[in-house]
Amino acid sequence: MEEIELRHEHMAGNGIDLHVVAAGKGPAVILLHGFPENWRSWLHQIPVLAAAGFSVLVPDMRGYNLSGRPAEQDAYKLDRLVADIAALVHATGYPRAHIVGHDWGGIIAWSFADRYPELVDKLVILNAPHPKIYLEKVRHLPQMLRSWYVLFFLLPRLPELMLSANNYQAIRDMFQLRPARRGAFGKRDIEHYIEALSQPGALTAALDYYRANVPGGLRKFAQDGRINAETLVIWGELDPALGPELLDGLSNVASHVRVYRIPDASHWVQNEAPAEVNQALVDFLKGEDMNTPLR
Repeated sequence: MEEIELRHEHMAGNGIDLHVVAAGKGPAVILLHGFPENWRSWLHQIPVLAAAGFSVLVPDMRGYNLSGRPAEQDAYKLDRLVADIAALVHATGYPRAHIVGHDWGGIIAWSFADRYPELVDKLVILNAPHPKIYLEKVRHLPQMLRSWYVLFFLLPRLPELMLSANNYQAIRDMFQLRPARRGAFGKRDIEHYIEALSQPGALTAALDYYRANVPGGLRKFAQDGRINAETLVIWGELDPALGPELLDGLSNVASHVRVYRIPDASHWVQNEAPAEVNQALVDFLKGEDMNTPLR
């Protein structure tokens, strides 16, 4: 594959400066990362999508890495996060964009499609629950047990102390030990993430995504209205934090949804199974039949 140039740009979000990595030309695709990563979460996808004829925009979400980092917790409420993405869509020059999100980026993508349907072309979600389904399932024991860490992250100060202890060993262990496919993150990748999280206020900003939105912010976006955009959900079935029962009832919240399961991948599915994810992404966004049957 021809080498793709990555352009580091700064764009205006919702009253905040966002660092955005851009590549390619064509219809816009915006890739949204999760906790505790940054734009590098999509390194395997950016060149493939650009080569397929898309203009790819990959922001550091607000608070992360090189983007603006407000100190107040309320700055990380979902309505502000989705407004950042609306600003990016407008900046593309296209009336709409394909929106792709993983983890918190996926929750933001679901919420964005609900709040700004006129700005969404196609929607792709990777291992991120729809807020409505999550709030229903987390009341039951299987998902409640998997979500223990969310309650921990809501505590003041202690999560920062625990996650940063011993040179961020807990974060290192997460990237090294939790993926089902070991080696999904190389040492260089992990060091980049640690360097970004160790900037003043960065870890607190990342945790404020939970503190500002659980459960109130999620409930605000857990609407009964259905998402009408064509939607693809890619799901690593070995996710230790998000059970497969979160896929139940997706057709009740998204009118045109397909689910693509990857049985031997876990939460970081785009890093663990990049070739399979890339093929599914390109085929779906270009409107082609996917090579592997949807299930």
